[in-house]
This record gives sequence, structure tokens and C-alpha cells, in this order.
Amino acid sequence: MGKCILSQRRGAGSIFTAHTHKRKGAAKLRPLDYGERRGFVKGTVKQIVHDSGRGAPVALVQFRHPYKYKRVQARMLAIEGMQTGQFLYCGKKAELAIGNCLPLKMVPEGSIVSNVELKTGDRGAMARASGEYCIVVTQLPELKRTRIKLPSGEKKSVSWNCRAMVGIIAGGGRTEKPLLKAGAAHHAAKAKRKCWPTIRGVARNPVEHPHGGGNHQHIGHPSTVQRACPPGQKAGLIAARRTGRHSGGQKNKGE
Repeated sequence: MGKCILSQRRGAGSIFTAHTHKRKGAAKLRPLDYGERRGFVKGTVKQIVHDSGRGAPVALVQFRHPYKYKRVQARMLAIEGMQTGQFLYCGKKAELAIGNCLPLKMVPEGSIVSNVELKTGDRGAMARASGEYCIVVTQLPELKRTRIKLPSGEKKSVSWNCRAMVGIIAGGGRTEKPLLKAGAAHHAAKAKRKCWPTIRGVARNPVEHPHGGGNHQHIGHPSTVQRACPPGQKAGLIAARRTGRHSGGQKNKGE
């Protein structure tokens, strides 16, 4: 009988969960209120800070409370070109400037936006990683929707009342810098409690992994496993619809 394999131990959580006590918290747009729907709300960038486990920096923006005599601080994703002391404007009547937040219907076609809402009022869901952005492709007034191009290249139409921030998320080009040493990769993985370094199943012993053991490194049986198989056996291609190379495809009819 084999021992409890690593994927089983990691699945239980416990000591394998990330240390999140240094994280600043969720970075979102401010809650949609009357001021944003009808006019604009003014805020000030107080600080731009690093958030552990996140590639993009976070801007701490101070707004006046809509009803009470006090100020509230919002955590928003920093936009490239944003600086401390800068005024931000959020709302329907805000101007098209870097860092401002406005509904997609007020953004001209061809503009670059980020931290875009998927549903009105969800406070940002798309193009949130460092250096990412969406492009406003076209406005569809008869449907009250806006067509945008996502970082993946896919085109998507969302309600034109969804808000977005103008500009590109800061911290772009982060992955272009080489890690240079194992310690850098170790700390990068540690922030998210990722399994690093990863050891191949075929390089392990038979007790440690279903693919382990044998003379020469080989699996020795099909690598596909069913969805309902027990946890110690669930390694490899889980519930694979297909395996092998993607060959063939449709020819262009114009050629």
C-alpha cells in the first residue's frame, strides 16, 4: 500500500494555505452610488503600495463619504502613470484621463481601459493583472452594450453601464525580468504557497506517486484517470476529453 501522496496532502489545506496576513485586501472600484451614476466623485491618491502575492501595485485613494462628515479610503489597482497626490474622478461626468473611472458608454471607441466590470456594479472583474488592458471596440446603442477586446484577444460585449478605469494596469513587463536564481523563484512561489520546485511523478518512488518506480522513467499505464477515482489515484490527465496532439483544423475558405 502506498503512502498519502502530495496532492492529497495539499488538497486538505492546513499548513499548505498561503500566508495572507501581509496582504492589503481586495482591490476594487468604489461601490456604485448616486454620485457616480449622475455626476462624478473626486478622490485623492494618498499612497501607492506593494501587495504581497499580487503583481500589480495598489493605490490607496481617499474619497469623501457620500452621507457622513468623514473620509473613506478605497483600495484600487494602480494605473500606469498614476502618482501620489493626484486627483481621481469617478462617475458618468468624469473626463477621459489616466486613472479616472467612468462607464463604458462614455468611453470613445479605440480607448484603452482596465479593471473592467463584467456586470454593472461588481467593482471590477476583467483586465486586472499587471500590464493588462482592454480595448473598446465599438458601442452598440440599440442594445445598450459595449464590445471590448480582452487581453486574451477574445471580443466580448458587456452592458455599457459597466465601469472601467482609463489606462493600463501598472507593473507591466514584470515577467520579462529573469529570476536569475532559485531563491527568487522560491520567494515568488512562497507568496502564493505554490508547490515549488515541482518534481515529476515518474521521477518518484512507487509509494509516493502512481507514476513512480520502474526501470527507466515511464508511466507504464494510461495517464488518463476518471473523475470519480479515489484521491491517491487521481494524478495525470483527469477526466480528459481527448489526448495527443492537436492536428488538422479548418482551412481558410478564401484561399
